[in-house]
Formats: sequence, structure tokens, C-alpha cells
Amino acid sequence: MATVTYSLDEFISDMTALVESQPDQRKLFEQGSTHLQRLIQNPDAIPEEYRNPTGSGPKANHGSYLLHQAPSGLSVTAVVWGPGDFALPHDHGTWGMIGVMGNSMMETRYRRLDDKSQDDYALLEEDRIVEVKPGEVTLLIPEVDEIHQMNNLTDKPTPEIHVYGIDLRGWDRSQYNPETGKISHFSTTKWDNC
Repeated sequence: MATVTYSLDEFISDMTALVESQPDQRKLFEQGSTHLQRLIQNPDAIPEEYRNPTGSGPKANHGSYLLHQAPSGLSVTAVVWGPGDFALPHDHGTWGMIGVMGNSMMETRYRRLDDKSQDDYALLEEDRIVEVKPGEVTLLIPEVDEIHQMNNLTDKPTPEIHVYGIDLRGWDRSQYNPETGKISHFSTTKWDNC
């Protein structure tokens, strides 16, 4: 059995203290990323069942598991992308940090070019495509740099830890079609483990 040098409980404690200190965005991302990098370097800190796709149901090749939800809004989830799994361009409406624990993910970031005056239309431009590797953290900055598409182009599952400033269940979010500009609104309804 592997030795866990930085546990999920330690991470949650560190992130809770950080969020409750009401840091500015720079400090939140700098310190939060450091904590998240420590956690994802120790995959055994996350129970094995939360490092694999569900294996059943309508999204058998995917897994989204709630690990912690605080009254302050701090939300920590494990998300697993099975081989070929993907998410179309979408936003979060809150700050976020995503750390890859194993394998890799292709992340495509988009810039919004329109004036946001239409609720159902957005003009997007592809900004960059990055392969996010194990131990790396990617940041979601509301209104600045948060619209992204995720693709697992490999033949293995990619487990990640997602940290957000709010519980995404019931939170109004947008999915974007870069070709047509159409915006669809949605919200997460539940996690696979609760």
C-alpha cells in the first residue's frame, strides 16, 4: 500500500482556511494551486472508486464524485474522463482549479469576442489547445479565461480533482457551439456518488 504524504483531509483543511481568509484572486490561485498540486501528486489520497468512470448508467465512461462541499461554497470533486470522453465548450460562472492526477487531457480554451448582449449567442475564438499532464493544474477565471472544452483522446481514464468556489449543482452555466454561436443553458443536477 502506498504512503499518502498529503491527504484529502489536509487539502480540504488548507483550502478551507484559504477561502475563509477571503484572499484576492492572485493569492487564491497561487496558494490554491500549490495545495492542489500537492494533492494530485498523491493519487492514493483519493479513494480508488473515485479515480475510475462509473462503469454503468447513461454516462458509464465518465465519473463525477463529490468529495467535499462547504457552507462557504468551496466544492471539491473528482472527475474521471474515460477513453474518448469529452465535454463541449462550457463555462462555470465561478473560479476554479483543475488538477490532473493521471494520464492527460486535451483542453481547448476559447475567448468570447461579442459584447454579451444576447443571452443565446456568443462569438467565440479558439485561443489555445494544451495537453494537461499529471501533476499540472489549470485555472478557470470567470469572465476572463474560463470557457473551455475537455477531451480525453487516449485509451485510458484520466482522473482529475476539480475545486470550485460554489457547488455547481443547480448553478446556471452555459454550453457554447463555436460554429453557430448558439448558447445552451444548463446546470449540474447531481454527482454520481450522491
